Amino acid sequence: MIPVIILTTSNAEEDIIETYKNHVNAYITKPFNLQQFIDITKSIYDFWIKSVKLPLS
Repeated sequence: MIPVIILTTSNAEEDIIETYKNHVNAYITKPFNLQQFIDITKSIYDFWIKSVKLPLS
């Protein structure tokens, strides 16, 4: 029941496919720019913590 989010430097198609085959909820390629990384982190928080409704157990 815990969402699994992959945050990686890999942008390889085979990594993305393999990750989703293993039931990950989101695959995000992290940027190298600090401000973009902060923005991505905030968007992950806003979506998965503030917006998404998850079961309690």
